[in-house]
Amino acid sequence: MGKKSGFCHIVGAGPGDPGLLTLRGKECLSTAQVVLYDSLCSPELLRFAPESAEFIYAGKRAGHHTLSQAEINRLLIEKSQSGLRVVRLKGGDPFLFGRGGEEAEALVDAEIPYDIVPGVSSITAGPAYAGIPVTHRNHNACFTVFTGHEDPEKPESKLDYGAIARASGTKVMLMGVERIGIIAQTLIAHGMSKDTPVALIRWATTGRQQTLEGTLNHIADRVREANFSAPAVAVFGEVVTLRNKLNWFESRPLFGKRIAVTRSRRQAGILLHALRELGADAFELPTIRIEPPRDKKAFRQLVSEAHGYDWLVFTSPNGVDAFFRVFFEIYQDAREIGGVRIAAIGPATADRIRSYRLQVDLLPDKYVAEAVVTAFQKETDVENLRILLARAEGGREVLVEELTHLGAIVDEAVAYRTVPENEDLAGGVQRFRQEGADLITFTSSSTAENFSALQLPLPERLQTASIGPITSETLRQLGFRVDIEATEHTIPGLVKAIHSHFSPP
Repeated sequence: MGKKSGFCHIVGAGPGDPGLLTLRGKECLSTAQVVLYDSLCSPELLRFAPESAEFIYAGKRAGHHTLSQAEINRLLIEKSQSGLRVVRLKGGDPFLFGRGGEEAEALVDAEIPYDIVPGVSSITAGPAYAGIPVTHRNHNACFTVFTGHEDPEKPESKLDYGAIARASGTKVMLMGVERIGIIAQTLIAHGMSKDTPVALIRWATTGRQQTLEGTLNHIADRVREANFSAPAVAVFGEVVTLRNKLNWFESRPLFGKRIAVTRSRRQAGILLHALRELGADAFELPTIRIEPPRDKKAFRQLVSEAHGYDWLVFTSPNGVDAFFRVFFEIYQDAREIGGVRIAAIGPATADRIRSYRLQVDLLPDKYVAEAVVTAFQKETDVENLRILLARAEGGREVLVEELTHLGAIVDEAVAYRTVPENEDLAGGVQRFRQEGADLITFTSSSTAENFSALQLPLPERLQTASIGPITSETLRQLGFRVDIEATEHTIPGLVKAIHSHFSPP
């Protein structure tokens, strides 16, 4: 019998901004069983793959290769021949200076079925995020792309610098920032004007982006003075001057602020996206992971009996999802929930309930447990009413104690538990150790407690942002100062508070 064959997708991850991954690329990741990814791929893209997938780092940087190209090719073949669906995730576009062609050839030679998923290239995306259009009707109608990876002093160089210097229009160089001095002098020697505007864009399309401007004869001095290093894309030409008018990305209100987001790996995306929309260099620092309850049988029993209660109370979107995941394993029809009325803490929890096509009957103005008790007192006499509280293990006892004191019969359904995250797939912990942050966000007491347990070195000027008073109190008990507290205890409220803190009216 022949070997069973899987499939290999060679996917362009885009230039760095995870939002620039193509829909096709995301689709391939969603079914991946093995992912081999490069250093310039945003590690956040890995969340689109199943948690059960095998993740293999195949990073390459100048002077350091985790895996050789031959080893990468061998892994692609071995994993595919094992019958697995493999995604080879490559920065930018796989066929633009990415050696994707060599990997495709290796798959063809091994008779492995594959496809190519093009990616957004830093050739155009980098300049675009720096406010530089590579073509413009008033400046040029073409552009030339070349790699700076080759040393122009090498006699066997495959690049014709004379042709590059003479070509009209914009020139875009990928890689080679460490050789910018000799490259610039070579271009000048072949006839390019020494006054040609030049821009170097480092970590293009991400919150870490830096742009350095100069002219061809002085750009190397600027690079040296600024200690500017790879990865960077270079743009040569008059279009660079348009940056003064078109610099949209680096003018955002939180640009230049490095913000660490402590949530579970699967939940960090919403807050990260909102902060990045404001220009922040936001990265995930997962401190917790959502796990099923210890006593799944007890939880399942309470869910099955939910129709017998007068009220069902949810304290978080996680509780809502955990409840209805089990509910629809038991019942096929949402009407089986009966006439139970539903209460929620916070608009995010209420929205998650509505996503299951159910109405929320009680939503207090404030998003804390005490407000639910007050809302119940205004709404109805709870004496002898049966209330089912679906929430996390180890939650505050305020609801149970206060509602019981009012005469209600309260049962607690432990829907999930938060445990410390012991994986750093996105590299956030390592980055925090190396670079620190200007601000760190906390969206629950558990994120604060588990961050504290990591015992990471704290930058001297690190500030903290809390989603609300309960989380703030936990932070203070742990010895942290609270610099920002959201007035509205939601993710949008937290983002608004951070924006106001750094960009006061």
